[in-house]
Amino acid sequence: MDSSNGAVRAFIGSFTSAGGRGVTVAAVDAETGALTVLGATDAVPDPSYLALGPGGTVLYAVSETEPGGAAALDVSTGEPRPLGELRAVDGDGPTHLTLAAGHLVTANYGSGSVSVLPVAGDGTLGPVAAVLAHEGGGPVADRQEGPHAHQVLPDPSGAWVLSVDLGTDSVRVCAVDPATGELRPHGETALRPGTGPRHLAFHPSGRHAYVLNELEPTLTVCRWDAAAGVLEPVGEVPVLPEGVTVESYASEVVVARDGRFLWAANRGHDSISVLALDATGEHPSLVTTVGCGGHWPRDLALDPSGRRLYAANERSGNVAWFTVDPETGVPAHGGTLDAPAASCVVFG
Repeated sequence: MDSSNGAVRAFIGSFTSAGGRGVTVAAVDAETGALTVLGATDAVPDPSYLALGPGGTVLYAVSETEPGGAAALDVSTGEPRPLGELRAVDGDGPTHLTLAAGHLVTANYGSGSVSVLPVAGDGTLGPVAAVLAHEGGGPVADRQEGPHAHQVLPDPSGAWVLSVDLGTDSVRVCAVDPATGELRPHGETALRPGTGPRHLAFHPSGRHAYVLNELEPTLTVCRWDAAAGVLEPVGEVPVLPEGVTVESYASEVVVARDGRFLWAANRGHDSISVLALDATGEHPSLVTTVGCGGHWPRDLALDPSGRRLYAANERSGNVAWFTVDPETGVPAHGGTLDAPAASCVVFG
């Protein structure tokens, strides 16, 4: 939330190397969902993914470069400002980040590793405390020659951090030591070879997780046991209709607050898939797809109200917003904001 008036804000990441503004802060119209730019900064190179800290006054960004970095930004006002120094993550091409156990955790795609940086009381980042290197590969020679960590996120219980690795067709479960930042490996769940898992999202019940695969247009359904820290694949469903021939790479998966629907963004097909979830959460089914409002939707995000979806369309350079029909889950396009090389949207 904006500390001054309680209004919801959107934070947009983008690739500065492709003409993006860097990190953009926008006001969100409560009635229409429309975005209005408040300020931007290009102080962080290629801030492709963002995460908002507790309290909503500090924003964290990866710098998806080689070598990679992570940065903190003061967003207590409309104009984002660097907070402390850009920190090395001791890895290449970080694509995602999350906050866990008082630390910032990054997924480093290029080097296939996960890094942990301490977060100080003022929100600034300290130097890397730990790096966990993934090992392995997969059958798709040009994409899975080695590990490629693509996402890190805490489970709903807060006890575990999961890292999704596109290169090894697996999801690793770790614990973060809150005192030292050490990453303690707990287990690794193998998924079907060649699927290329990219991102996952949890059902609001916390008992299921949905892994979106980039190299095949499918969604892997998993049971999640938080007490044991075990992820178990139980099924797989398509996210595109039969007969689609266009080359497409899924990017992000989002689950409705009430657990009735799931949405996936598809680059190439340039669509948002709508899947209905049954009462158990274990059996998604594809309902339809709708246009993403642009080209190459790299990210998809649900606003805090749960009523709107926002797609960051990287190659058309815009963020599109949609109002979700509460009965069918189908998004209706509402408008777009010009955002060159847009890569992600987060809210606060």
